[in-house]
Amino acid sequence: MFKYSIAIVDDELSNLDSLERILKSDGADVRRFQNPKDVVPALQSGNLDVVLTDLRMGAMSGLDLLDVIRNSYPSIEVILVTAYGTVEIAVGAMKKGAYDFITKPLQRMQVLRVVHKAVEKRKLVAENLSLREELKSQMQGKDRPIIGRSPALKGMMDLVEQAARSRANVLIGGESGTGKGLLAEYLHRNSQESSGMFVKINCTAIPENLLEAELFGYEPGAYTGAAKTKKGRVELAHGGTLFLDEIGIAPQALQTKLLRFLQEGEFERLGSNETRYVETRVISASNTDLRKAVAEGTFREDLFYRLNVIHINVPPLRERVEDIPLLARRFLETSAKKNGRSVPILHSETLDALVRYAWPGNVRELENVMERVVVLNRTGSVEVEDLPPEIAGGKKEHKTIVIPMGLTLRQIENLVMDRTLKSTRGDKRLAARLLGVHPCTIYRHLESGAKEEKPPTDAPSE
Repeated sequence: MFKYSIAIVDDELSNLDSLERILKSDGADVRRFQNPKDVVPALQSGNLDVVLTDLRMGAMSGLDLLDVIRNSYPSIEVILVTAYGTVEIAVGAMKKGAYDFITKPLQRMQVLRVVHKAVEKRKLVAENLSLREELKSQMQGKDRPIIGRSPALKGMMDLVEQAARSRANVLIGGESGTGKGLLAEYLHRNSQESSGMFVKINCTAIPENLLEAELFGYEPGAYTGAAKTKKGRVELAHGGTLFLDEIGIAPQALQTKLLRFLQEGEFERLGSNETRYVETRVISASNTDLRKAVAEGTFREDLFYRLNVIHINVPPLRERVEDIPLLARRFLETSAKKNGRSVPILHSETLDALVRYAWPGNVRELENVMERVVVLNRTGSVEVEDLPPEIAGGKKEHKTIVIPMGLTLRQIENLVMDRTLKSTRGDKRLAARLLGVHPCTIYRHLESGAKEEKPPTDAPSE
Protein backbone atom coordinates (compact mmCIF):
# COMPACT_ATOMS: atom_id res chain seq x y z
CA MET A 1 0.00 0.00 0.00
CA PHE A 2 1.28 3.48 -0.86
CA LYS A 3 1.94 6.07 1.85
CA TYR A 4 -1.05 8.18 2.87
CA SER A 5 -2.03 10.84 5.41
CA ILE A 6 -5.23 10.54 7.44
CA ALA A 7 -6.97 12.57 10.15
CA ILE A 8 -9.02 10.69 12.75
CA VAL A 9 -11.70 12.60 14.65
CA ASP A 10 -13.51 11.31 17.73
CA ASP A 11 -14.43 12.85 21.08
CA GLU A 12 -13.64 9.59 22.90
CA LEU A 13 -9.95 8.96 23.60
CA SER A 14 -10.32 5.16 23.60
CA ASN A 15 -11.67 5.25 20.05
CA LEU A 16 -8.85 7.54 18.91
CA ASP A 17 -6.27 5.22 20.47
CA SER A 18 -7.77 2.18 18.76
CA LEU A 19 -7.93 3.84 15.33
CA GLU A 20 -4.42 5.24 15.66
CA ARG A 21 -2.99 1.78 16.40
CA ILE A 22 -4.78 0.25 13.40
CA LEU A 23 -3.68 2.96 10.96
CA LYS A 24 -0.11 3.40 12.18
CA SER A 25 0.42 -0.36 11.85
CA ASP A 26 -0.49 0.19 8.18
CA GLY A 27 2.25 2.83 7.80
CA ALA A 28 -0.14 5.79 7.66
CA ASP A 29 0.73 9.33 8.71
CA VAL A 30 -1.98 9.75 11.39
CA ARG A 31 -3.22 13.02 12.90
CA ARG A 32 -5.73 12.73 15.75
CA PHE A 33 -8.32 15.24 16.96
CA GLN A 34 -10.85 15.20 19.78
CA ASN A 35 -12.47 18.46 18.68
CA PRO A 36 -13.71 18.54 15.06
CA LYS A 37 -13.06 22.31 14.88
CA ASP A 38 -9.35 21.67 15.33
CA VAL A 39 -9.26 19.71 12.05
CA VAL A 40 -9.66 22.85 9.88
CA PRO A 41 -5.99 23.99 10.05
CA ALA A 42 -4.90 20.48 9.04
CA LEU A 43 -7.30 20.64 6.10
CA GLN A 44 -5.79 23.94 4.99
CA SER A 45 -2.33 22.39 4.77
CA GLY A 46 -3.49 20.38 1.76
CA ASN A 47 -1.57 17.28 2.84
CA LEU A 48 -4.49 15.12 4.02
CA ASP A 49 -5.84 12.30 1.89
CA VAL A 50 -8.69 11.07 4.11
CA VAL A 51 -10.65 12.17 7.16
CA LEU A 52 -12.08 9.36 9.30
CA THR A 53 -14.61 10.93 11.67
CA ASP A 54 -17.09 9.77 14.26
CA LEU A 55 -20.67 10.66 13.37
CA ARG A 56 -22.02 11.61 16.80
CA MET A 57 -19.87 14.06 18.74
CA GLY A 58 -20.44 17.28 20.70
CA ALA A 59 -21.46 20.61 19.18
CA MET A 60 -20.12 19.65 15.74
CA SER A 61 -21.18 16.28 14.31
CA GLY A 62 -19.45 14.19 11.71
CA LEU A 63 -22.05 15.31 9.17
CA ASP A 64 -21.26 18.96 9.96
CA LEU A 65 -17.57 18.27 9.39
CA LEU A 66 -18.46 16.45 6.16
CA ASP A 67 -20.27 19.59 4.93
CA VAL A 68 -17.21 21.75 5.66
CA ILE A 69 -14.88 19.37 3.80
CA ARG A 70 -17.15 18.91 0.80
CA ASN A 71 -17.64 22.66 0.41
CA SER A 72 -14.04 23.80 0.89
CA TYR A 73 -11.80 20.74 0.38
CA PRO A 74 -13.71 18.47 -2.04
CA SER A 75 -10.67 16.40 -3.01
CA ILE A 76 -10.33 14.98 0.53
CA GLU A 77 -12.29 11.77 1.05
CA VAL A 78 -14.45 11.43 4.18
CA ILE A 79 -15.37 8.20 5.96
CA LEU A 80 -17.96 8.28 8.74
CA VAL A 81 -17.92 5.99 11.79
CA THR A 82 -20.87 5.36 14.07
CA ALA A 83 -22.35 2.87 16.50
CA TYR A 84 -25.77 3.67 15.12
CA GLY A 85 -25.73 1.83 11.84
CA THR A 86 -29.14 2.81 10.50
CA VAL A 87 -29.86 2.81 6.80
CA GLU A 88 -31.15 6.39 6.96
CA ILE A 89 -27.85 7.71 8.31
CA ALA A 90 -25.83 5.74 5.75
CA VAL A 91 -27.97 7.00 2.87
CA GLY A 92 -27.86 10.58 4.15
CA ALA A 93 -24.10 10.52 4.62
CA MET A 94 -23.42 9.13 1.15
CA LYS A 95 -25.80 11.60 -0.45
CA LYS A 96 -23.86 14.38 1.25
CA GLY A 97 -20.64 13.07 -0.32
CA ALA A 98 -19.16 10.65 2.23
CA TYR A 99 -16.95 8.07 0.59
CA ASP A 100 -18.15 5.25 2.84
CA PHE A 101 -19.75 4.43 6.15
CA ILE A 102 -18.52 1.92 8.76
CA THR A 103 -20.01 0.86 12.08
CA LYS A 104 -18.66 0.12 15.54
CA PRO A 105 -17.27 -2.08 16.93
CA LEU A 106 -14.47 -1.46 14.44
CA GLN A 107 -12.60 -4.36 12.88
CA ARG A 108 -9.05 -3.80 11.66
CA MET A 109 -9.51 -5.36 8.20
CA GLN A 110 -12.77 -3.51 7.63
CA VAL A 111 -11.20 -0.16 8.56
CA LEU A 112 -8.12 -0.69 6.38
CA ARG A 113 -10.13 -1.95 3.40
CA VAL A 114 -12.36 1.13 3.35
CA VAL A 115 -9.46 3.52 4.00
CA HIS A 116 -7.36 1.97 1.22
CA LYS A 117 -10.24 2.34 -1.23
CA ALA A 118 -10.72 5.99 -0.23
CA VAL A 119 -6.99 6.72 -0.63
CA GLU A 120 -7.01 5.03 -4.02
CA LYS A 121 -9.92 7.19 -5.14
CA ARG A 122 -8.14 10.31 -3.87
CA LYS A 123 -5.05 9.33 -5.85
CA LEU A 124 -7.11 8.65 -9.00
CA VAL A 125 -8.84 12.01 -8.76
CA ALA A 126 -5.47 13.75 -8.37
CA GLU A 127 -4.01 11.89 -11.35
CA ASN A 128 -7.02 12.73 -13.52
CA LEU A 129 -6.85 16.38 -12.45
CA SER A 130 -3.17 16.45 -13.39
CA LEU A 131 -4.02 15.00 -16.82
CA ARG A 132 -6.76 17.58 -17.24
CA GLU A 133 -4.42 20.46 -16.39
CA GLU A 134 -1.71 19.16 -18.73
CA LEU A 135 -4.27 18.76 -21.50
CA LYS A 136 -5.57 22.28 -20.88
CA SER A 137 -2.02 23.62 -21.02
CA GLN A 138 -1.37 21.89 -24.35
CA MET A 139 -4.63 23.07 -25.90
CA GLN A 140 -4.72 26.66 -24.61
CA GLY A 141 -3.95 29.22 -27.26
CA LYS A 142 -2.78 26.54 -29.69
CA ASP A 143 -4.31 25.27 -32.89
CA ARG A 144 -2.74 21.82 -32.65
CA PRO A 145 -4.40 18.91 -34.44
CA ILE A 146 -2.46 16.23 -32.54
CA ILE A 147 -1.72 16.43 -28.82
CA GLY A 148 0.95 14.63 -26.84
CA ARG A 149 4.26 14.84 -25.04
CA SER A 150 6.22 12.00 -26.64
CA PRO A 151 9.59 12.67 -28.31
CA ALA A 152 8.25 11.11 -31.54
CA LEU A 153 5.35 13.57 -31.66
CA LYS A 154 7.49 16.56 -30.71
CA GLY A 155 9.97 15.81 -33.51
CA MET A 156 7.13 15.50 -36.01
CA MET A 157 5.45 18.76 -34.92
CA ASP A 158 8.74 20.67 -35.18
CA LEU A 159 8.92 19.60 -38.83
CA VAL A 160 5.23 20.43 -39.36
CA GLU A 161 5.71 23.98 -38.07
CA GLN A 162 8.58 24.55 -40.51
CA ALA A 163 6.66 23.02 -43.43
CA ALA A 164 3.53 25.08 -42.71
CA ARG A 165 5.37 28.35 -43.24
CA SER A 166 6.62 27.27 -46.68
CA ARG A 167 4.80 26.75 -49.98
CA ALA A 168 6.47 23.41 -50.65
CA ASN A 169 4.41 20.33 -51.46
CA VAL A 170 4.12 17.92 -48.54
CA LEU A 171 3.65 14.14 -48.51
CA ILE A 172 2.23 12.78 -45.24
CA GLY A 173 2.84 9.12 -44.51
CA GLY A 174 1.46 6.95 -41.75
CA GLU A 175 -0.95 4.17 -40.92
CA SER A 176 -4.72 4.57 -41.09
CA GLY A 177 -6.20 6.34 -38.09
CA THR A 178 -3.08 8.32 -37.14
CA GLY A 179 -4.52 11.74 -38.06
CA LYS A 180 -3.03 12.49 -41.49
CA GLY A 181 -6.12 14.42 -42.56
CA LEU A 182 -6.07 16.58 -39.42
CA LEU A 183 -2.41 17.33 -40.04
CA ALA A 184 -3.12 18.38 -43.63
CA GLU A 185 -5.78 20.84 -42.44
CA TYR A 186 -3.37 22.23 -39.85
CA LEU A 187 -0.72 22.78 -42.52
CA HIS A 188 -3.27 24.72 -44.59
CA ARG A 189 -4.52 26.87 -41.67
CA ASN A 190 -0.96 27.91 -40.84
CA SER A 191 0.23 28.49 -44.41
CA GLN A 192 0.33 31.44 -46.79
CA GLU A 193 -2.66 29.85 -48.54
CA SER A 194 -4.87 29.89 -45.43
CA SER A 195 -7.15 32.58 -46.89
CA GLY A 196 -7.98 30.22 -49.78
CA MET A 197 -10.00 27.02 -49.71
CA PHE A 198 -8.85 23.70 -48.32
CA VAL A 199 -10.09 21.24 -50.93
CA LYS A 200 -9.90 17.54 -50.17
CA ILE A 201 -10.32 14.54 -52.43
CA ASN A 202 -10.16 10.99 -51.10
CA CYS A 203 -8.88 8.87 -53.94
CA THR A 204 -10.26 5.67 -52.39
CA ALA A 205 -13.81 7.07 -52.12
CA ILE A 206 -14.27 7.86 -55.82
CA PRO A 207 -14.52 5.25 -58.61
CA GLU A 208 -11.41 5.17 -60.78
CA ASN A 209 -13.31 6.20 -63.94
CA LEU A 210 -14.67 9.32 -62.20
CA LEU A 211 -11.53 10.35 -60.35
CA GLU A 212 -10.09 12.38 -63.23
CA ALA A 213 -13.39 14.24 -63.69
CA GLU A 214 -13.57 15.07 -59.97
CA LEU A 215 -10.01 16.40 -60.02
CA PHE A 216 -9.99 18.41 -63.25
CA GLY A 217 -13.68 19.03 -63.91
CA TYR A 218 -15.59 18.52 -67.16
CA GLU A 219 -17.66 20.17 -69.89
CA PRO A 220 -21.16 19.11 -71.01
CA GLY A 221 -21.02 15.90 -73.05
CA ALA A 222 -17.57 14.90 -71.80
CA TYR A 223 -19.08 11.55 -70.83
CA THR A 224 -22.49 10.01 -70.36
CA GLY A 225 -24.31 11.93 -67.64
CA ALA A 226 -22.15 15.07 -67.90
CA ALA A 227 -25.00 17.52 -68.53
CA LYS A 228 -23.36 20.77 -67.42
CA THR A 229 -19.99 22.34 -66.75
CA LYS A 230 -18.40 21.40 -63.46
CA LYS A 231 -15.25 22.79 -61.91
CA GLY A 232 -12.83 20.18 -60.58
CA ARG A 233 -11.18 20.10 -57.16
CA VAL A 234 -7.94 21.44 -58.68
CA GLU A 235 -9.72 24.56 -59.93
CA LEU A 236 -11.61 25.07 -56.67
CA ALA A 237 -8.32 24.99 -54.76
CA HIS A 238 -6.87 27.96 -56.72
CA GLY A 239 -5.16 30.21 -54.15
CA GLY A 240 -5.57 27.58 -51.46
CA THR A 241 -4.59 23.99 -50.73
CA LEU A 242 -5.41 20.77 -52.56
CA PHE A 243 -5.28 17.67 -50.34
CA LEU A 244 -4.89 14.37 -52.22
CA ASP A 245 -5.76 11.74 -49.63
CA GLU A 246 -4.59 8.15 -50.30
CA ILE A 247 -2.78 9.22 -53.47
CA GLY A 248 -1.10 5.82 -53.69
CA ILE A 249 -4.10 4.24 -55.45
CA ALA A 250 -4.21 6.80 -58.30
CA PRO A 251 -4.22 5.01 -61.72
CA GLN A 252 -1.24 5.47 -64.05
CA ALA A 253 -3.14 7.64 -66.57
CA LEU A 254 -4.19 10.05 -63.85
CA GLN A 255 -0.64 10.11 -62.44
CA THR A 256 0.62 11.47 -65.77
CA LYS A 257 -1.90 14.33 -65.73
CA LEU A 258 -1.13 15.06 -62.11
CA LEU A 259 2.57 15.30 -62.92
CA ARG A 260 1.92 17.85 -65.65
CA PHE A 261 -0.30 19.87 -63.30
CA LEU A 262 2.38 19.85 -60.59
CA GLN A 263 5.14 20.84 -63.01
CA GLU A 264 3.33 23.50 -65.03
CA GLY A 265 0.28 24.44 -62.96
CA GLU A 266 -1.92 23.76 -65.99
CA PHE A 267 -4.68 21.32 -66.93
CA GLU A 268 -7.75 20.86 -69.16
CA ARG A 269 -11.24 19.94 -68.10
CA LEU A 270 -12.53 16.70 -69.56
CA GLY A 271 -14.19 17.43 -72.93
CA SER A 272 -12.31 20.73 -73.37
CA ASN A 273 -9.15 21.78 -75.20
CA GLU A 274 -8.82 25.00 -73.23
CA THR A 275 -5.74 25.03 -70.98
CA ARG A 276 -6.36 26.48 -67.56
CA TYR A 277 -3.83 27.67 -65.01
CA VAL A 278 -4.10 27.58 -61.23
CA GLU A 279 -1.78 28.27 -58.34
CA THR A 280 -2.30 25.94 -55.42
CA ARG A 281 -0.29 24.13 -52.82
CA VAL A 282 -0.56 20.34 -52.88
CA ILE A 283 -0.54 18.17 -49.78
CA SER A 284 -0.89 14.45 -50.28
CA ALA A 285 -1.16 11.48 -47.94
CA SER A 286 -0.77 7.73 -48.19
CA ASN A 287 -0.94 4.83 -45.75
CA THR A 288 1.17 2.73 -48.15
CA ASP A 289 4.89 2.97 -48.83
CA LEU A 290 5.13 5.01 -52.04
CA ARG A 291 8.87 4.31 -52.36
CA LYS A 292 8.03 0.63 -52.53
CA ALA A 293 5.29 1.38 -55.09
CA VAL A 294 7.86 3.25 -57.19
CA ALA A 295 10.23 0.26 -57.01
CA GLU A 296 7.39 -2.06 -58.07
CA GLY A 297 6.44 0.20 -60.99
CA THR A 298 2.92 1.05 -59.78
CA PHE A 299 3.69 4.68 -58.95
CA ARG A 300 5.60 7.15 -61.12
CA GLU A 301 8.99 8.08 -59.69
CA ASP A 302 8.90 11.62 -61.08
CA LEU A 303 5.45 12.20 -59.57
CA PHE A 304 6.65 10.85 -56.22
CA TYR A 305 9.48 13.38 -56.10
CA ARG A 306 7.14 16.22 -57.05
CA LEU A 307 4.78 15.29 -54.18
CA ASN A 308 7.51 14.43 -51.68
CA VAL A 309 9.33 17.77 -51.38
CA ILE A 310 8.81 17.57 -47.62
CA HIS A 311 7.99 14.20 -46.09
CA ILE A 312 6.19 14.02 -42.75
CA ASN A 313 5.61 10.64 -41.14
CA VAL A 314 2.90 10.43 -38.48
CA PRO A 315 4.00 7.82 -35.90
CA PRO A 316 1.52 5.08 -34.99
CA LEU A 317 0.05 5.23 -31.51
CA ARG A 318 2.09 2.24 -30.33
CA GLU A 319 5.25 4.31 -30.89
CA ARG A 320 3.98 7.24 -28.81
CA VAL A 321 2.53 5.48 -25.77
CA GLU A 322 3.41 8.48 -23.56
CA ASP A 323 0.58 10.32 -25.33
CA ILE A 324 -2.15 7.76 -24.59
CA PRO A 325 -3.20 9.15 -21.15
CA LEU A 326 -3.58 12.67 -22.56
CA LEU A 327 -5.42 11.46 -25.64
CA ALA A 328 -7.71 9.24 -23.56
CA ARG A 329 -8.58 12.19 -21.31
CA ARG A 330 -9.21 14.41 -24.34
CA PHE A 331 -11.54 11.87 -25.95
CA LEU A 332 -13.38 11.29 -22.66
CA GLU A 333 -14.07 15.02 -22.45
CA THR A 334 -15.20 15.41 -26.07
CA SER A 335 -17.33 12.24 -25.93
CA ALA A 336 -18.95 13.30 -22.66
CA LYS A 337 -19.83 16.69 -24.14
CA LYS A 338 -21.14 15.10 -27.33
CA ASN A 339 -23.35 12.59 -25.48
CA GLY A 340 -24.44 14.81 -22.58
CA ARG A 341 -22.60 12.73 -19.95
CA SER A 342 -20.18 13.52 -17.13
CA VAL A 343 -16.47 12.80 -17.61
CA PRO A 344 -15.59 9.54 -15.79
CA ILE A 345 -12.37 8.96 -13.84
CA LEU A 346 -9.69 6.75 -15.41
CA HIS A 347 -8.25 4.15 -13.02
CA SER A 348 -4.48 3.62 -13.02
CA GLU A 349 -4.95 -0.04 -14.02
CA THR A 350 -7.16 1.11 -16.90
CA LEU A 351 -4.46 3.47 -18.16
CA ASP A 352 -1.93 0.64 -17.88
CA ALA A 353 -4.17 -1.56 -20.06
CA LEU A 354 -4.56 1.24 -22.62
CA VAL A 355 -0.78 1.72 -22.77
CA ARG A 356 -0.11 -2.03 -23.16
CA TYR A 357 -2.50 -2.43 -26.10
CA ALA A 358 -1.01 -2.27 -29.63
CA TRP A 359 -3.80 -0.07 -31.12
CA PRO A 360 -3.94 -1.38 -34.69
CA GLY A 361 -6.59 1.26 -35.43
CA ASN A 362 -4.38 3.97 -33.90
CA VAL A 363 -5.85 7.22 -32.54
CA ARG A 364 -9.18 6.65 -34.27
CA GLU A 365 -9.61 3.36 -32.41
CA LEU A 366 -8.76 4.99 -29.07
CA GLU A 367 -11.32 7.72 -29.72
CA ASN A 368 -14.01 5.12 -30.45
CA VAL A 369 -13.17 3.12 -27.31
CA MET A 370 -13.36 6.22 -25.11
CA GLU A 371 -16.76 7.17 -26.53
CA ARG A 372 -17.95 3.61 -25.87
CA VAL A 373 -16.95 3.71 -22.20
CA VAL A 374 -18.53 7.16 -21.74
CA VAL A 375 -21.85 6.00 -23.18
CA LEU A 376 -21.95 2.71 -21.25
CA ASN A 377 -20.49 3.97 -17.95
CA ARG A 378 -22.76 4.05 -14.91
CA THR A 379 -20.30 4.43 -12.04
CA GLY A 380 -18.32 7.59 -12.76
CA SER A 381 -15.05 5.67 -13.22
CA VAL A 382 -13.51 3.53 -15.95
CA GLU A 383 -12.05 0.24 -14.75
CA VAL A 384 -10.21 -2.39 -16.76
CA GLU A 385 -13.29 -4.61 -17.11
CA ASP A 386 -15.14 -1.69 -18.75
CA LEU A 387 -12.77 -1.92 -21.74
CA PRO A 388 -13.28 -4.26 -24.69
CA PRO A 389 -11.81 -7.75 -23.95
CA GLU A 390 -8.97 -7.40 -26.45
CA ILE A 391 -7.76 -4.28 -24.61
CA ALA A 392 -8.47 -5.49 -21.08
CA GLY A 393 -6.20 -8.47 -21.69
CA GLY A 394 -8.59 -11.24 -22.55
CA LYS A 395 -12.12 -12.20 -21.76
CA LYS A 396 -13.26 -11.59 -18.24
CA GLU A 397 -14.06 -14.73 -16.30
CA HIS A 398 -17.72 -14.65 -15.33
CA LYS A 399 -18.88 -16.40 -12.19
CA THR A 400 -22.39 -17.79 -12.25
CA ILE A 401 -25.05 -18.37 -9.62
CA VAL A 402 -27.40 -21.34 -9.81
CA ILE A 403 -30.88 -20.32 -8.62
CA PRO A 404 -33.05 -23.18 -7.33
CA MET A 405 -36.66 -23.43 -8.50
CA GLY A 406 -39.35 -22.20 -6.12
CA LEU A 407 -37.61 -19.09 -4.76
CA THR A 408 -39.54 -15.86 -4.45
CA LEU A 409 -38.27 -12.78 -6.27
CA ARG A 410 -37.21 -11.34 -2.92
CA GLN A 411 -35.22 -14.47 -2.09
CA ILE A 412 -33.55 -14.38 -5.52
CA GLU A 413 -32.60 -10.73 -4.96
CA ASN A 414 -31.11 -11.55 -1.56
CA LEU A 415 -29.24 -14.53 -2.97
CA VAL A 416 -27.68 -12.49 -5.80
CA MET A 417 -26.64 -9.70 -3.44
CA ASP A 418 -25.15 -12.12 -0.91
CA ARG A 419 -23.17 -14.01 -3.56
CA THR A 420 -21.92 -10.77 -5.15
CA LEU A 421 -20.81 -9.41 -1.77
CA LYS A 422 -19.01 -12.69 -1.11
CA SER A 423 -17.19 -12.52 -4.45
CA THR A 424 -16.12 -8.90 -3.75
CA ARG A 425 -15.01 -9.85 -0.21
CA GLY A 426 -17.50 -7.46 1.34
CA ASP A 427 -16.67 -4.48 -0.86
CA LYS A 428 -20.09 -2.83 -1.00
CA ARG A 429 -19.18 -0.27 -3.66
CA LEU A 430 -17.77 -2.87 -6.00
CA ALA A 431 -20.81 -5.11 -5.43
CA ALA A 432 -23.09 -2.18 -6.25
CA ARG A 433 -21.15 -1.44 -9.42
CA LEU A 434 -21.30 -5.08 -10.56
CA LEU A 435 -25.06 -5.20 -9.92
CA GLY A 436 -25.70 -1.80 -11.48
CA VAL A 437 -27.32 -0.34 -8.34
CA HIS A 438 -26.54 2.51 -5.96
CA PRO A 439 -24.36 1.54 -2.96
CA CYS A 440 -27.26 2.53 -0.69
CA THR A 441 -29.20 -0.44 -2.09
CA ILE A 442 -26.50 -2.73 -0.72
CA TYR A 443 -26.67 -1.00 2.65
CA ARG A 444 -30.44 -1.49 2.74
CA HIS A 445 -29.98 -5.16 1.89
CA LEU A 446 -27.46 -5.63 4.69
CA GLU A 447 -29.56 -3.67 7.18
CA SER A 448 -32.98 -5.18 6.60
CA GLY A 449 -33.64 -6.89 3.27
CA ALA A 450 -31.64 -10.05 3.95
CA LYS A 451 -33.45 -10.62 7.22
CA GLU A 452 -36.89 -10.89 5.66
CA GLU A 453 -36.66 -13.89 3.32
CA LYS A 454 -33.46 -15.91 3.35
CA PRO A 455 -32.79 -18.18 0.36
CA PRO A 456 -31.71 -21.75 0.97
CA THR A 457 -28.11 -21.93 2.16
CA ASP A 458 -27.30 -24.74 -0.27
CA ALA A 459 -27.87 -22.62 -3.39
CA PRO A 460 -24.68 -23.37 -5.33
CA SER A 461 -22.47 -20.96 -7.22
CA GLU A 462 -20.10 -21.77 -10.04
